[in-house]
Amino acid sequence: MTTDKFDFLIDGEQLTFEYGQLAKAANGSVLLKYRDNVLLVTATMNDPRPGIDFFPLIVDFEEKLYARGKIPGGFFRREGRPSSEAILSARLIDRTLRPLFPEGFINEVAIVVLPLAVDLTCPLDWLAVVGANAALSLSDIPFNGQVAASNIAYVEGEIVVNPTYEQLDNSDFNLLVSGSKDGVVMIEAEGKEIDEDLMYKAIEKSQEVNIEIIDNLDSFINKNGKENVEFNYDFDHSVYTEISNALKSQLKDVYKKDISKSDKESEIKEIIHNFVENKEYEENYDNEIDKLKADVFRSITLDDKLRVDGRKFDQIRDLSGAVDLIPKVHGSGLFTRGETQVLSLVTLGSSRDYQRLDTLTPLEEKRFMLHYNFPPYSVGEARPLRSPGRREIGHGQLAEKAIAQVLPDSDEFPYAIRIVSEVLQSNGSTSMGTVCSAVLALMDAGVPIKKPVAGISVGLISEKDKFDVMLDIQGIEDHYGDMDFKVAGTEDGITAIQLDIKLNFISMEVVRNALDIAKKGRSDILQTINSVLESPRSTLKPDAPRISKYQIDVDKIGLLIGPGGKTIKGISEESGAVIDINDDGVVSVSSEDGDSMDLALEKIKLLTKEIKEGEIYTGKVVSIREFGAFIELTPSKDGLLHISEIENKRVENVEDVLQIGDEVEVKVKGVTPDGKISLSRKALLKD
Repeated sequence: MTTDKFDFLIDGEQLTFEYGQLAKAANGSVLLKYRDNVLLVTATMNDPRPGIDFFPLIVDFEEKLYARGKIPGGFFRREGRPSSEAILSARLIDRTLRPLFPEGFINEVAIVVLPLAVDLTCPLDWLAVVGANAALSLSDIPFNGQVAASNIAYVEGEIVVNPTYEQLDNSDFNLLVSGSKDGVVMIEAEGKEIDEDLMYKAIEKSQEVNIEIIDNLDSFINKNGKENVEFNYDFDHSVYTEISNALKSQLKDVYKKDISKSDKESEIKEIIHNFVENKEYEENYDNEIDKLKADVFRSITLDDKLRVDGRKFDQIRDLSGAVDLIPKVHGSGLFTRGETQVLSLVTLGSSRDYQRLDTLTPLEEKRFMLHYNFPPYSVGEARPLRSPGRREIGHGQLAEKAIAQVLPDSDEFPYAIRIVSEVLQSNGSTSMGTVCSAVLALMDAGVPIKKPVAGISVGLISEKDKFDVMLDIQGIEDHYGDMDFKVAGTEDGITAIQLDIKLNFISMEVVRNALDIAKKGRSDILQTINSVLESPRSTLKPDAPRISKYQIDVDKIGLLIGPGGKTIKGISEESGAVIDINDDGVVSVSSEDGDSMDLALEKIKLLTKEIKEGEIYTGKVVSIREFGAFIELTPSKDGLLHISEIENKRVENVEDVLQIGDEVEVKVKGVTPDGKISLSRKALLKD
């Protein structure tokens, strides 16, 4: 195998591709370099497994902490299961590539992205997509590429291409678009209530960058790419014609019926069973039957201009919501849209409950977590429950992004926030239902969110140059349709987008239409949310923890902690509160009991209080000398009450007036620069 190296500039930064030196046993491999980031991306293919009827694409984003010069934590000091961040990166690549493989292709394909070095200056997702495209395009695997991806930010009114983490911290949105020369393939975005026009403009800019990358790569791919292996889709058109002639009208009648999803599925299953039972097919013709079902559905939508449940193309299913359903939890919200129903539950905690991260990004911890669960009973199936899969993690992250934009700052609301969303029934767009139920639960919990957020999904049916977009797609429209365009936001703008398609691409015209119709749908859903609960509750639930913050001087942190943590442990044990101290001197006190928190705060304030001249204290006599008595003003500060300041007359012997353990009211006479305190009792006595 010959080696080759190719590089070009993207927005002033050099992007380098090396081919033919590493991972030569893979069908295709490439080494990418951008800044001080180095990624090895490989693509391999196996023969189809017997009996398989789907495309088993496997994408892995390997997080090896050596890439950032770090040894993994934990007992084994070795990387374990992929982090959520790695899974999300892999899903993003999968969602970009999957539509670009030939119809009927069922060979197992594995894409592995291995970061060998990361400089923690910029996200790597867009670079991984470009690398996966290059590895596939260089291989002999059938693939309808090329495709590229780019990251877009908006900083101080300017669009920034492939921004750094620092720029993203100051950006109004974070947008990633995958696209081919023909159009958009995938979108992932989060933003601070972004106007549709600005978002559309940013998507256009991203596509310009994508086409630039593809144009630059063309010569490199043409020079080094292998000839694709031969692939033929085993589809019997004669059988399809026979099945279509026999069943098309019956299926069309069922799809148009105003009955539930499960009843439609049962009737269609019976029609197909009765037909197949009377035939002597030597092979399995599931592909032909499934294509007929898809063609019938698409014909109703595109040709008859009807939706299978009778709705208009811009009409949302029946909506309802409820809050405060579950006792003991800190907040609960239920949202129902048609046959999709999601229950969300909120738990509040202290900073000790933040999620600690060990990834290839600069992010070390998370304050807000949203976990999405999709149990089999939600679709009427009996299957064992397993740990969350990639889909659950992806849907949860989308809802988390949508809501994170409206959460209060930790200074205003010093809580860790976890939402768990349980999908109780599913018939399309459960992730957007999760956004709505989670917002209701947050408001029920008394979390002072800035504004409610709603989410809606837009679908697409297209054929050559004609298309129709549909608001609030249900399960069948998602399954047999061409697009799932999820948009979440407030009344003032977009907070999150996720686009998945089954076509090779969609046009910018479709993108524009989807954004516009989603805006209308979002407004309708927000009205329902507001009708359930107009604003967040003014108080927390009785079972929610109470947290308060108190700022102390940084030089008093050691004093509060005490030798070996003795002081802070003592306060915590005596009060029953949990106490955390940040390096900036912010002390967080949390407790499920308000009295416990108040006691801890009182002791912290007293211990760290700055003694000032003129203040009056009631202190305890802790030591007596010939020249006066030492009075304990706070647990950490004593002051000297000189013998001449005890009475408004001459005192011969201190012990004639004071004894150890006496409580005495004194006034601060002065504080020296080195912290010595002089006190006066006689200043408070009447003449």
